Amino acid sequence: MIIRINREYQMKRLSAAKYANNNYKSSRPFWLPASSYYILAAAITLAFFFFVWGILQEGGEESPWLVSGIGASVILGGAVYLREIVLRKARNRYLSAQRKLDYNLITISRHFKNDSLVNKLTLQKNAEIIKEIKEKSEAAKILGKLSNGHFEVFEICNEYLSINEKELKTVSVGSPRIAALRRGREIIQDLHRFHLLSWAELECRSLTREAKNKVTLNEKLERAHNAIDVLDSARKFYPNETQLIESEEALKEFIASLKISHWIEEAERAVFKGNYKRAISHYKDALFFMDREYPQNDKNDPMTKKINTEIKKLRKLSGEDNKKIKPKEGNK
Repeated sequence: MIIRINREYQMKRLSAAKYANNNYKSSRPFWLPASSYYILAAAITLAFFFFVWGILQEGGEESPWLVSGIGASVILGGAVYLREIVLRKARNRYLSAQRKLDYNLITISRHFKNDSLVNKLTLQKNAEIIKEIKEKSEAAKILGKLSNGHFEVFEICNEYLSINEKELKTVSVGSPRIAALRRGREIIQDLHRFHLLSWAELECRSLTREAKNKVTLNEKLERAHNAIDVLDSARKFYPNETQLIESEEALKEFIASLKISHWIEEAERAVFKGNYKRAISHYKDALFFMDREYPQNDKNDPMTKKINTEIKKLRKLSGEDNKKIKPKEGNK
């Protein structure tokens, strides 16, 4: 049975598209407008010229401007070659692949809109749709780092499988369309799985990377939980997929490590400020999360032993402070 994309899942898809667009922007080849690029290149060239010229003049070299000019000319020529040959070629190759991807998206979308008005999926239309989905799949693989492209292929595959399922229920026994529909289903099912898993993997990597780069615990946890939402969405289609299950377990461990690290850092900060009671409380919070998230760990676990050792040290320090205070209060 084909799982339809409901409103809740569509909202998740829009969120995923936002992160995919960020990946798209960050993966574009470096490119500056000609004016900005050459102004920057000229500034670097002049800085190099005067720097070398100054060094050579102080060293008593003859014709320091000649050597400096040659070096500066090499840098400026290299900058022109870099932009007009190397960067332009990479940019054109990237834009060509992106145009192909966009064209396939529009073509496939229109095709499905037109076919949705027709009840019967003929042999010719079935073959045409499968061919176009394959082309779209290849275009998405070229831009393999863009999760949005993989998601678009997955959506198209999901739509085809839905239509295919309806056709198989109504096709006449002995019809030549049965074999074609079954074969098409096998082909598109493989692409459906591949692109959904690729999308989930890229989204999780991006969100996990963002979580590591964030400063506050809440921001880190938000990104990590968004990654789990992506995996949950994918598991609606493939609940027993090993890759998704293992990724979800790894993310849960990552979330637990974030919380434990947070409380350990808070405890160390409290120790630095001399607030030993608060530090002990934070260390206990870290132990609580460790016991809850890693129930298989015992007291001999290195991290657990280290935290317990720190707690004992802090209790001694806290007790010594109390002893110092009590005699003073008694004298008063």
